[in-house]
Amino acid sequence: MTIVSLCLLLILLNITVPTSVGPFGILAVFIFAYTSLLGVVTYILYGASRLLASLSASFTVKKPLQALSFRDAYYYSTILAIAPVMLIGLQSVNTIGIYEYGLVLLFEVIGCLYITKRIR
Repeated sequence: MTIVSLCLLLILLNITVPTSVGPFGILAVFIFAYTSLLGVVTYILYGASRLLASLSASFTVKKPLQALSFRDAYYYSTILAIAPVMLIGLQSVNTIGIYEYGLVLLFEVIGCLYITKRIR
């Protein structure tokens, strides 16, 4: 699904211009960007957690870190993948300052805390 949405995003960005595509085309760009980022972030998060767990096993004796399951990595990436899309949306409305970055970071932290609470 990630590769399909990435291909559709590239096709949409190369064929159309924002003034002629209309609101549904702009919505499609955001949806395809989110879907592409969702897959990429899921695999990066899953791989990084497995690597960190294997490295921590050699350094800790009592309780090494556990790797995230693919499902848990997907849950976290649903929140983490929306941050760039939100920042692009904010940039299209106005310039992004420290306040906007702070709000997006707060949203990310609250979302990750919520997911952590729900999966454990």
